[in-house]
Amino acid sequence: VNIESLEELESIHVIASERKTRVRISIRVNPDVELKTHPYISTGRSEDKFGLPVPQALTAYRRAKAFPELALVGIHMHIGSQITQLSPYQKALETLLSLVEVLAEEGIYPKFLDIGGGLGISYAEQPVPSPADLAAVVLPMIRDYGGTLLIEPGRAILGDAGLLITEVLYRKPGLTQPFLIVDAGMNDLIRPCLYGAQHRVVPVVDPGGKKATVAVVGPVCESADVLTHECSLPQLKPGEYLAIKDVGAYGFSMASRYNSRPCPAEVMVKGEEAFLIREREDLGDLTARERIPPFLS
Repeated sequence: VNIESLEELESIHVIASERKTRVRISIRVNPDVELKTHPYISTGRSEDKFGLPVPQALTAYRRAKAFPELALVGIHMHIGSQITQLSPYQKALETLLSLVEVLAEEGIYPKFLDIGGGLGISYAEQPVPSPADLAAVVLPMIRDYGGTLLIEPGRAILGDAGLLITEVLYRKPGLTQPFLIVDAGMNDLIRPCLYGAQHRVVPVVDPGGKKATVAVVGPVCESADVLTHECSLPQLKPGEYLAIKDVGAYGFSMASRYNSRPCPAEVMVKGEEAFLIREREDLGDLTARERIPPFLS
């Protein structure tokens, strides 16, 4: 269990005591580093809710050491997501390693050093560091650590493994720019309106011909329901399909039923084969758990 606060530490201790068991814990440290990423996905600054500042983390280790029900096995950080520079990892790891030295002086030796994840991927052809680049920064710093290094790559594994396929519904000139209205919306992919994320959008079948810059928008009743504000696309007709790239991370997992829109199906592709792994929802799924109180029935 990664401990996020001193009160959580107390709670875990109480539960472990009641169940007469021993819990392996790690303390999550907030190293207070700035990232060049969206503030909503920065998790290692002093103003972020995650982890414990170094002085509080030290207090947590000291308290936990006094509890026989808790086994202090790790030290943890996770500074954010979609990280495209390596210097924040380096700065944050320096903070963690300094704390490891202090803990050793007090007889506390975390066996695991977890530097979290967050390594970014290229959504719009921008250069991003590779896992090998991260290793080149991290490994020299931990040569004297002596424990096990853990890393939690999520987006870097899954991000480019997903596509959102959407059908063109209508074409609309607009007063300032043309719109391409599709049947996917912010409820299916919230990243563009929540984070200002930019995803590449391409035709599933390219008809060729002259291209134009359009905004690809969904049918949800929000001005934020824009999948991409500017995209160069050929002249597509209603009934043709677009693929929104790199939605494997935080795509379907953040989908909602907002505007009474059922969630789409999920299909896994292996080679030439396709497998339905989640059925498309219908309106019945949206109302299945609703109940009418007696005074309205």
